[in-house]
Amino acid sequence: MNVRPDQLADILNRQIHPLYLISGAEPLQVMEAADNVRTSCRQQGYTEREVFDVDASFDWQRLRDEANSMSLFSTQRVLDVRMPSAKPGREGAQALKDYAADIPEDTVLLITAGKLEAAQKKSAWFKALDSVGIVMQCWPIGPERLPAWVRQRFQSRGMRPSPDVVDYVCQRIEGNLLAAAQEIDKLDLLLGAGNVDISTVREAVADSSRFDVFELADSALTGDQHRVIRIMQGLHAEGQEPVLVTWALAKDIRVLAAVSAGPGSADHGLKRAGVWPNRLPLFKSCLSRHATAGFKRMLQHCATIDGINKGQQAGNVWDELQRLAYQLAA
Repeated sequence: MNVRPDQLADILNRQIHPLYLISGAEPLQVMEAADNVRTSCRQQGYTEREVFDVDASFDWQRLRDEANSMSLFSTQRVLDVRMPSAKPGREGAQALKDYAADIPEDTVLLITAGKLEAAQKKSAWFKALDSVGIVMQCWPIGPERLPAWVRQRFQSRGMRPSPDVVDYVCQRIEGNLLAAAQEIDKLDLLLGAGNVDISTVREAVADSSRFDVFELADSALTGDQHRVIRIMQGLHAEGQEPVLVTWALAKDIRVLAAVSAGPGSADHGLKRAGVWPNRLPLFKSCLSRHATAGFKRMLQHCATIDGINKGQQAGNVWDELQRLAYQLAA
């Protein structure tokens, strides 16, 4: 059964289904929907959980074996399958079809996956899962809906933001919901519930000793290598998600690569790319220090870091992020 994200809470309140497939290219929505499923299952007595991280070398027989095994204490359990590519391959497709055809008792299968393309939605494995469980696709929130989403996020924490505050957050996060959620959580810690105006927000952000990914990106663009290293170490120590740091650097590097290789002046290219006016000097400073080939190499480095984030490549993600940011600031 296909459902919208805003329907999930009501469905979970009514009953626990034996299977959930949550997919999409927006990681925050996927992550929070999956958390809601896990929380509801735990409240209903599903106390065991087995996690399966699917990559190119994953053995789908593990899922079959776990589905067919009986718990030592006969407790209810959740099989948590994390499938970044949304492409299970031939063996995975067959394993999922087999599971849907013979669902074990006292077991919930939770699958989180990346964006499903049209071909996957027509596949036999997808139709098999759809026929026995809940399928939910998380779509990106466009610019026209983002202010309402940000406002609702503030309100869920008892905060009443002014329109200027909503615009401020929208400008900083540029469409990334995970960044927006972290920004609002930080303001919640600094300010607490109640009315929130733009002057209070700016003062709180200025007084906060916490580093954020936006400071990192701006320092790298301006060429402040010492500050880049200090911020990176602070982000690591504070437990920042490396995927968000990767996003913050990669989105700026993509703009720089396109403008550097494109026709016309840097001013024209940056404005066409949608760079906010207050950040134009930062981008122009970085463009003056690097050639197009350098930006392309940095984009390749971003792809490597993304592979490490997803467990598809070996390496220390924080070491690689520090190298990338230091290179951008060079």
